[in-house]
Amino acid sequence: MNRTTDTRCSSDVYTKNNLNIQAKFHQYHLRKIFFLIGVLAVIVFLVGVAAVFGSYDLTFGEVYKVIGGGIIVRIFPKLTFPESVAGTIIWELRLPRICMAVVSGASLGVAGAIMQGVLRNPLAEPFTLGISSAAAMGASLSIIGGIRFFGSYSVVINAFICAFVATIVIYTIAKSKGMTPETIILSGISIMFLLDAVTSFMQYLGTEQQVQAVVFWMMGSISVAGWDTVLIVFLIAIVSIPYLIYKASDITIIGAGDETAHSLGINVEKIRMQTLAFGALLTAAVTAFCGIIGFVGLLSPHITRMIIGGDNRYVIPGSAMVGAALLLGADTVARTILAPMILPVGIMTAFVGVPFFMYLFMRKGKESW
Repeated sequence: MNRTTDTRCSSDVYTKNNLNIQAKFHQYHLRKIFFLIGVLAVIVFLVGVAAVFGSYDLTFGEVYKVIGGGIIVRIFPKLTFPESVAGTIIWELRLPRICMAVVSGASLGVAGAIMQGVLRNPLAEPFTLGISSAAAMGASLSIIGGIRFFGSYSVVINAFICAFVATIVIYTIAKSKGMTPETIILSGISIMFLLDAVTSFMQYLGTEQQVQAVVFWMMGSISVAGWDTVLIVFLIAIVSIPYLIYKASDITIIGAGDETAHSLGINVEKIRMQTLAFGALLTAAVTAFCGIIGFVGLLSPHITRMIIGGDNRYVIPGSAMVGAALLLGADTVARTILAPMILPVGIMTAFVGVPFFMYLFMRKGKESW
């Protein structure tokens, strides 16, 4: 009888513990899912805010009605939606810029999360690896050096090519020394200083108008956004980001240390090289069209980790959404704070990013990493 009672008690304890584990497991995932849904709602709200403000006043109702109607017509071409001035302004002028901000912010946020994850460095971002400096040099080659093999797209294509070539050079140098996080970061910093020196040298030789054009490009701006440029950046993002989310578990394990990852059968060098390559591709695409936009790739992963922890299955999509919200919000402020003058969005991200990053650093210290 006692043995039967003990067995029942053990079974009850096991069942209770199992239920507690399941409840904590669901709570663990629900918190992260609610965070993603919340940030998505913020992005939808910011889209409305960004579309409302401008030289032609609109209401939130008009904005969402025009956007919703336009989407329905594009999905079901047989349906018709009455044309209006508001529709033309939103779909031809404001929405391309909004979409560019969302896609670019998401790309930079993911690139930052990947670089911080596989390099195990909370300060890692596109600037750290010299990718942005390479793009700036490419733009300078076109504007000051007169290298215009690609016509009106010379600045964009030169910036993209230089950014990706710099990435290959960094990988080559780091690979010769073992492809460790330290060698990658040191290689990137070395390349960054070299390319900055080349850019400064070209600015010294350039005319006043050329230097002004380079400096404006380096400040970062989404003013060049059109549906064609949005499509290019979107296609690169839609290929890269799902792959990086697929590799999220491996990135999380690598964050625990190379030895731990090796013991679990992960090819650390291969994963690190592949994920950084996709991160560099995302950064090169955004920088080529929008110039240098700082702090989005640095802040987005930190904000995400601070709220939902370090599981990269959620950190990567979370960083994409936070990055999209940050850049869209910054661009909206840049367009409206001194209207009709439009500030470069890179200035706004720096103004917001520096104090906010210092706040995170002072408030959480190492807890957010």
